[in-house]
Amino acid sequence: MLTVAIVVFPQFETLDALGPVEMFGMHRDQFEIRMVAEARGPVASTHGPEVVAADAFQDGKSYDIVLVPGGPGTRAQNDNAVMMDWLREQAAKAQFVTSVCTGSALLAKAGVLDGRRATSNKRAFDWVMTHSDKVDWIYEARWVEDGKFWTSSGVSAGMDMSLALIAKILGQQAAEDAAEWAEYTWHRDPNVDPFAVPHSLSGT
Repeated sequence: MLTVAIVVFPQFETLDALGPVEMFGMHRDQFEIRMVAEARGPVASTHGPEVVAADAFQDGKSYDIVLVPGGPGTRAQNDNAVMMDWLREQAAKAQFVTSVCTGSALLAKAGVLDGRRATSNKRAFDWVMTHSDKVDWIYEARWVEDGKFWTSSGVSAGMDMSLALIAKILGQQAAEDAAEWAEYTWHRDPNVDPFAVPHSLSGT
């Protein structure tokens, strides 16, 4: 069983976190999902509903997969040294380090994406890129895989990335099963990004 750490912070984007939870959670015998925050307890999403973090950064636990969501709360986390230190520590140990939406800004700020290809939410792309000039930012991508680092575009793209990661770990059929059980239409091609064109990023 692999442990999946979903990092939460005030005003995280709800679907960024819970969409992947749904997909990984379809294979509960294979993935143990943990909500992790700077401190244990309830953490409110940007839409209001709270999740409960059972693990805290200071616990010193290690995880096989780390997922960092985005959301308006990423702005405040930029200057959070505790968050940055934890991300660097976990990135060195985890089998996979992933982000959804503007979560890639936090990974970039922590320096763990240096020399890597990565993507992010198209509406916030210019802002995300300011976090590091050492990242090869890919505009037109539903998600980007670079070694153990996986980053996705905005919000719902995190589910597509999660299914692709499930396919890599458990096999294609396991990902197909998860998508079917969730009655979700899986966008399987990471290079097809329908939201790049409306934001004038296609081909940039």
